[in-house]
Amino acid sequence: MNKKALTLTVVANMTSNYGEGLGNIASVQKIFKNRKVYTIRSRESLKNAIMVQSGMYDDLQTDVNGATQKMVNKELNASNCRALEGGYMSTKGTTNIRKSSFYLTDAISCESFVNETRFHNNLYLANNYANANKINLQEKAVEAGLMPYQYEYDKSLKVYSITVDLEMIGKDENFAGEDGYKEADNNEKAARVNAILDAIENLSLTVKGNLDNSEPVFIVGGLSDRKTHYFENVVKVEEDKLVISQDLKGKIGKGYYVGLLEGKAFQNENEIKRELEPKSIVEFFDIVRSEVNAYFNAE
Repeated sequence: MNKKALTLTVVANMTSNYGEGLGNIASVQKIFKNRKVYTIRSRESLKNAIMVQSGMYDDLQTDVNGATQKMVNKELNASNCRALEGGYMSTKGTTNIRKSSFYLTDAISCESFVNETRFHNNLYLANNYANANKINLQEKAVEAGLMPYQYEYDKSLKVYSITVDLEMIGKDENFAGEDGYKEADNNEKAARVNAILDAIENLSLTVKGNLDNSEPVFIVGGLSDRKTHYFENVVKVEEDKLVISQDLKGKIGKGYYVGLLEGKAFQNENEIKRELEPKSIVEFFDIVRSEVNAYFNAE
């Protein structure tokens, strides 16, 4: 099989995560492009969520050498530890670096940011303390611990891509020459990739008390002979409509699949069905998991 990678581009409805704040005002992360400001969910945040929710971090072990880092040695490496599939740099003793087997882009909003700031406080808690300690809350708000705060809020359709290097899965070249080294078997390799797919299919994100169902509302991709985000430049959403370009259709026609979550997330849902003939999201992931199993000859 000439395929070397798994590439997916996803549209999902999700919140942004937060960056540097000013005082008690928290700001969402943003980027500037095309002369406008767009909110993002950072690739680091997405990757961490996928590693946790896929169970890939279940066997994570850590150590401290200046900074906390993933524990790595000849007995514990990417061949037998799923947590190391996302890459590592270990500086304890001999420095060892392994790149991640998969790469993500930031999830970038489809529309430019319109500032929405939410005001909150801990009034109920402060009032409880004031009553218990016979404090006049209006006169001694600071003593009662009253703390107002604000944060920007954004939840919108965002686009991100993920590409998995299938040839790297279950291997660790840093320790390949060591006695007793054995790369993961094919069933384990397939299981790792499918765990990542499961996490993307059912992705859930939290930030500032908000719980997001960040499952794909649109997804395109499959196994590829190119280790790149193949659909990154052709999946666009404008005014809640998926842009169905000839370039998008042409790339899909080279052996890739499309999935759509019905529910009018896009105003042109009927056009998407007519032009792209998408599978359901469940069927899309079933097909891709089946192709992953076939690639690795997994049982």
